[in-house]
Amino acid sequence: MQRRNFLKGAAALLGAIPINAALSAEAVPGLTPVPALTPAPTPEVSAHLLSRSRPLAPIIASPDRIIEMNVCTRPFRPQGPRIEYERIGRKDVVHNYGHGGSGWSLSWGTGQIAVDMAKVHGRKELAVIGCGAIGLTTALVAQEAGLKVTIYAKERPPYVASYRATGSFTPDSRIVSAQYASDFAAQWELMARRSFRRFQSLLGTQGHPIEWRDMYSLSDSPPGAPRPPVHSSEPEYPSLERELLRDITPNTITVTSHPFPAAFAYKRPAMLFNIAEYTRVLMAEFFAHGGNIETLVMQDKRDFAAIHERTIINCTGYGARALLGDDSIIPVRGQTAKLIPQPELDYGFFYGSRRVSVYPRRDGLLVQAQAEGDFNNDREALDPEESISAVQRLAEIVGAMKG
Repeated sequence: MQRRNFLKGAAALLGAIPINAALSAEAVPGLTPVPALTPAPTPEVSAHLLSRSRPLAPIIASPDRIIEMNVCTRPFRPQGPRIEYERIGRKDVVHNYGHGGSGWSLSWGTGQIAVDMAKVHGRKELAVIGCGAIGLTTALVAQEAGLKVTIYAKERPPYVASYRATGSFTPDSRIVSAQYASDFAAQWELMARRSFRRFQSLLGTQGHPIEWRDMYSLSDSPPGAPRPPVHSSEPEYPSLERELLRDITPNTITVTSHPFPAAFAYKRPAMLFNIAEYTRVLMAEFFAHGGNIETLVMQDKRDFAAIHERTIINCTGYGARALLGDDSIIPVRGQTAKLIPQPELDYGFFYGSRRVSVYPRRDGLLVQAQAEGDFNNDREALDPEESISAVQRLAEIVGAMKG
């Protein structure tokens, strides 16, 4: 089963060094497709240089440092997210849900597409349903377009589902199955490039809502080695980021000298969201531009009539499955544990065979367990042993690191 992570396998780790990111990003605001850039030949990074990398700060991994455990249900649709218009009673509704594990990552781009569709109806007042990553960002995009926006939501941060995400830039994580990738790729690229550029504008700002960190992918097998067969109903996923964003996203390199207890290691800078601070920034901006949030619990389509505005963007994520009876949404369960923050940490890693990953976020060291039964699993009950076991596996890996 393919894992939710941005390192897609050793075979994909030797691409060209990205160049001219700023130039390629300039085409995003007008939603004009960016022509593919041909990277100039570059010399390979030598093992000698890699062996002299700075030492890594030790990770303190212990179950008694767990300060929070969470379960999150990601809304995957094999054909990609639903971004389309539907007339419901007297309401003009634009749906914007089903982004799998890419909600935070694609939020600005998918919000722009949904808002452009909503603006066609010519009204200046807009309702957004949902206050998670997609809903809140879509509301901000609408405000920037000059609309007066009210968010209707059952819950607000920090109680929305997307607040419990791992918080890494993974724009093609369970976003579409390989079967439908060719029809979706162009739209995905527009969303990913717009979002990527917006995140870069937040680098270095107060509170550090967005940061780049080194992430390592650890493996016991050499690149290209056959993997044991796994019986799963989960589909294959395309590597859209590797294929379409090579000019703006960092390259992954093979690390020949490292402290990890793994035969093979690969390093790649990754963009992480400090979700607590990032959400605070988004909420503050929304209210500063005259936004309003009203509590509303919706059960089915009939409840759309209770909304004052006639133009609505529906950003209910996994909740759309029950709200609209949309069985195309497949739940993907994920459980995480948050450890006491370690501000000195500036790296994390994913170890596939140990079924654990760790993300060095400022609001806590996030440890994610990987389970074979996560796909098509809507179980939202927390399993403390699952997180405790993941932290213990992390402790074993850290304990075996050299020096």
